[in-house]
Amino acid sequence: YQFRHVRIHNIIHNFYVLSKKKKTTEMNRNYLPYTLEQLVILQTVANDGSFKNAARSLFLTQPAVSLQIQNLEKQLKTTLFDRTKKQIELTESGNLLVRYSNRILTLCEESSRALDDLNELQSGKLIIGASQTTGTYLMPKIIGLFRQKYPNINVQLNVDSTRKIAWHIMNRQIDIGIVGGEIPKELKKILDITPYVEDELALIVPQSHPFVKTGSIKKEDLYNLKFITLDPQSTIRTVVDDTLSQNGIDVTRLKVEMELNSIEAIKNAVQSGLGAAFVSVSAITKELELNLLSCVKIEDMKIKRMLCIILNPNRYKTKASENFTNEILTLF
Repeated sequence: YQFRHVRIHNIIHNFYVLSKKKKTTEMNRNYLPYTLEQLVILQTVANDGSFKNAARSLFLTQPAVSLQIQNLEKQLKTTLFDRTKKQIELTESGNLLVRYSNRILTLCEESSRALDDLNELQSGKLIIGASQTTGTYLMPKIIGLFRQKYPNINVQLNVDSTRKIAWHIMNRQIDIGIVGGEIPKELKKILDITPYVEDELALIVPQSHPFVKTGSIKKEDLYNLKFITLDPQSTIRTVVDDTLSQNGIDVTRLKVEMELNSIEAIKNAVQSGLGAAFVSVSAITKELELNLLSCVKIEDMKIKRMLCIILNPNRYKTKASENFTNEILTLF
């Protein structure tokens, strides 16, 4: 975070100088009421919650930060921060300007990265977004392989829900996303969505479970299991329930013993003999190798979901993102 703002701060001094306000109508059209430097300071104060913290992040003095905000408020003829409380808060005007400043500064950084690409193909920064399971278990391996081939590219991985990753792509905050959940309907026609690879969800049980000896079970046997699941709103839970329903299983009859909020917690619970669960195959590679868990097949049924690559067609596509996309498409 500090690196990004210090970098933009340096770009500002070399890239942009605010024109002085002119009295004529023609000159007023070219007048901007703030500098990029002021937007960086505004954004940092809003994120850090105080002038003191913002000054520390930007390597400036607190009076310098306060003065820039005061000048910005005078130029805009509005109050950006409510200073009547112990902790400063953005006013309605402040919130509005912060939202626009995020977009402006993101474009500023994007232009800098585009210029970097012209100078050196094998360097740069790549920001990847991934949904929870994909980002936790699959992406570290893929990024590791990519870094072996392109060691000079700085890779940043953001793990979040599919919905948030999609909006970060839309807002130009992430270069490329790899997700397994449902992309918001309002973004499906705007973003480039490419099917990537199928992710199989396996039924796991503890090593001591009787089903381990049989190797496979019938669909009706699911009613005899005690299940540990994610919450009903999770993507994996939705995929599992939908697939089971399509195969004639009444999901309301399944015995759900526990609902946990992470795959790791579910794996540990199954390993401890508390029940069975459906998890991504990519999440249990280590446990299967160490014989800590077992997979049980269900006759005539497989549960899969499609992982997709999402891009913003209007965002500048860096050489790093092009290389990464090309590399991952050859892995599966």
